[in-house]
Amino acid sequence: MALPTLFAGEAAECSGFLLQVQLYIRMQPQQFPTENSKVAFLISLLTGKAFQWAKAIWNADNPINSFERFTSHFSEVFSNTTRTLTVSDQLFRLQQGSSSVHEYTIHFRTLAAASGWNEFALLGAYRQGLNPDIRAAMTLYDDSIGLETFLQCTARVSQRLAACQPSETAPQSAMVAACSPVPEPMQIDSSRLSRTERQCRITSGLCLYCGTPGHFLRNCPVRPPRPVMSTIQSDIETAQQTLISVTVYTAERTLCVSALLDSGASGNFTSQACLDLLHLPRQRHHPEFAVKTIQGKPLGRGRIRYASPFITLQVGLFHLERIKLLVLENSTVDIILGCPWLHLYHPELRWDPCDIISWSKHCLKNCISHLPPRVSVPLSLASTRIESPEVETTAEIPVEYLDYQDVFSKQAPTHLPPHRPWDCAIDLLPGALLPKGRVYPLSNLERQAMEEYIKEALAQGFIRPSTSPATSSFFFVGKKYGCLRPCIDYHQLNSQIIQQPYPLPLVPATLEELRGARIFTKLDLRSAYNLVRICEGDEWKTAFITPTGHYEYLVMPYGLSISPSVFQTFMNEASVCSGLY
Repeated sequence: MALPTLFAGEAAECSGFLLQVQLYIRMQPQQFPTENSKVAFLISLLTGKAFQWAKAIWNADNPINSFERFTSHFSEVFSNTTRTLTVSDQLFRLQQGSSSVHEYTIHFRTLAAASGWNEFALLGAYRQGLNPDIRAAMTLYDDSIGLETFLQCTARVSQRLAACQPSETAPQSAMVAACSPVPEPMQIDSSRLSRTERQCRITSGLCLYCGTPGHFLRNCPVRPPRPVMSTIQSDIETAQQTLISVTVYTAERTLCVSALLDSGASGNFTSQACLDLLHLPRQRHHPEFAVKTIQGKPLGRGRIRYASPFITLQVGLFHLERIKLLVLENSTVDIILGCPWLHLYHPELRWDPCDIISWSKHCLKNCISHLPPRVSVPLSLASTRIESPEVETTAEIPVEYLDYQDVFSKQAPTHLPPHRPWDCAIDLLPGALLPKGRVYPLSNLERQAMEEYIKEALAQGFIRPSTSPATSSFFFVGKKYGCLRPCIDYHQLNSQIIQQPYPLPLVPATLEELRGARIFTKLDLRSAYNLVRICEGDEWKTAFITPTGHYEYLVMPYGLSISPSVFQTFMNEASVCSGLY
């Protein structure tokens, strides 16, 4: 017998290699009298990673001396059964495809021998794997003829079908001409082959595009690439630079969505999914009209049949408008703002990243000053300010409140309050780390608002320049309707403060005290937290840094974690002193 072939560790060759070794040992038993000699013979046929594995097993403290145990362990390591399909799975998936019936039958017999299936199951699997034309011809034969007879009949039927083809014995060029009298490649990708010609090419194993053998349609070297469709519904990944975030308001809901700025769209559209999220009913649009891509092909379902009701659309911080959108079915973008919108507002765009730099005069006049329907106050473009002194009003004060006339003054809260026993004390934990904030970049609008805020706070004495070693960051947060609110990042400072356990009032208990009351009064404190002074000597801990300087608060700022407790103490003590309790 010939020596078995060398084995380097390939999983597909493992079972065949073991079979060759076992047959060689069985046919020449005199050469292998012991178990060790059999194991050594198998190891001598290994190379590469298989030899490295066997070397480690052989040199181990307790080597495997049994040939049966060694081959069993060898098969577990190199057969890789977890990554290959089982014989049953391979039988289920076996298809003739472009191979001949003879090749298909050999492959089937190889799997059938190891499957353990009964004859009827094997016959059914074999029939299902045949090509449709041969399977149709074999419907004349019943399963009762047996598997072996069925395989032989299939071979004869396939030979007769092949003999009926006029191009079977002709040269290759003649076979191509017989299948299609039109010179190839003439039928471009968008044309359809006739049923006869298509079946002829499939049977002969020819490409459905160029009619030559050796490859399939998807790999045809002469087939031109499919053109990329340019539509309003561009791929989101390629349209990232034209997407902006917008906010949509209704009477009951607010939704932040993405909008596509598309100068090639002849309308303004929204998706049905966006309307569903807003709980808005769509309205019938009259008249209906067709919507097409730039190539003239239908877009989506090809027609615009519905429109949205009027909604409030906010773009950026200040632009607000009432708009009605067409419903584009099957759209992958929430909102598409097309030529009508761009022509109306003429925004100046920056494309990388996509952003709107400035608006037209029409927009500044008609949109910037508008707010959503539920807001009746005019929109302020300035920052949230410290309460500025206002001209005293001559509003008549009821006689019952004349003793508290100074409470209604709008001038008093604009001055630095005096120190009181309940000032805000900022006690730090032992070994506390001081905050080290950084300067945040500000836009032109934010920088202007910051300068106004600092100027006004300095004038009223609420802040002062600082040389404190502590610094917290200063920045702005946009309010819902366009205002800018100054914020100081006191997160690090709050983590180092000893918290005050003063209890805040419970809402249920407060409401219980009002049971049976019929007349209510409201006390609205101007600059509420700013009425409380920082405890003397603790001002440096509130320091914050801006692009124009370093400052610290003399009054209690918003953002400290102890502010609610300190303010509640202040309110209770002030109420007791004023005789309200």
